[in-house]
Amino acid sequence: MKIFLAGHKGLVGSAILRKLKQKNFKNIITADRKKLDLLDQKKVYDFLKRHKPNIVIIAAAKVGGVLNNSRHGADFIYENLQIQNNLIHGSFINKVKKLIFLGSSCIYPKNSKLPIKEDYLLNGKLEETNEPYAISKIAGIKMCEAFNKQYNTNYLCLMPANTYGPNDNYNLLDSHFFPALIRKAHECKLRNKKSIEIWGSGKPLRELIFVDDIADACIYFMTKKIKYSLVNIGTGKHMTIKKYINFLLKKLNLKVKIKFNKSRPDGVYKKVLDVNRAKKLGWKAKINLDKGFDITYRNFLKKY
Repeated sequence: MKIFLAGHKGLVGSAILRKLKQKNFKNIITADRKKLDLLDQKKVYDFLKRHKPNIVIIAAAKVGGVLNNSRHGADFIYENLQIQNNLIHGSFINKVKKLIFLGSSCIYPKNSKLPIKEDYLLNGKLEETNEPYAISKIAGIKMCEAFNKQYNTNYLCLMPANTYGPNDNYNLLDSHFFPALIRKAHECKLRNKKSIEIWGSGKPLRELIFVDDIADACIYFMTKKIKYSLVNIGTGKHMTIKKYINFLLKKLNLKVKIKFNKSRPDGVYKKVLDVNRAKKLGWKAKINLDKGFDITYRNFLKKY
């Protein structure tokens, strides 16, 4: 099998690449931005025609945290639509047998019942701060679903919970909540700070999944034909953001005061996925938060 992995340098893509190599997949095609501009339709189509992959995994996307999403919505919706349109339709016209499209749990309505089932998609309003990004990902899901229905393709959309792990983004202006907390806690330790400031109220519920589990799910479903176009990928476990920061402070042996900056947005108040569909199909997450954090923090210390 010849596998084209789009976005191999990102958080999720790099984990998929590591896992593919661990599983002894030899014929893996990658291309960085200098070699292939995923925003350019002709270049993407020509690339797929030239390499003729059997499988395409779309881990490429423009991503960011609450602040970056709210400030750069036009960039998020344009770039993500362009990337996924080029890759999904390009895969179809080049007769790619299997495609996996990776999205995000932010596709679901902000007031969904918990845990969030795949069937809740489009059942309510989205969280305003990341609506453009979410809409682009919903379009990708519906595109895969439409191709499956019309042409009997084998395109699958995997929607992971909040992801963390090696090669994450720790920039406080555009990172997701957990890497931002890791960096803030580390800087408290480094500089002997007496307090740590957290955006929002600390009350929102979040589910975390270690990036290697997402990679494992991609490879598990890569060769399967299932009746669904959309499958949630998560742990089924969750905590408040306040509990996550307390977890980090305990891991780093820190005793500092937590200050909640309520002038900053909370984002979606509750975001916990129903993962029963994945379990019924034979997949479940394996790496708990304690182990996942240890691996992540070692990588953080080494790289940042």
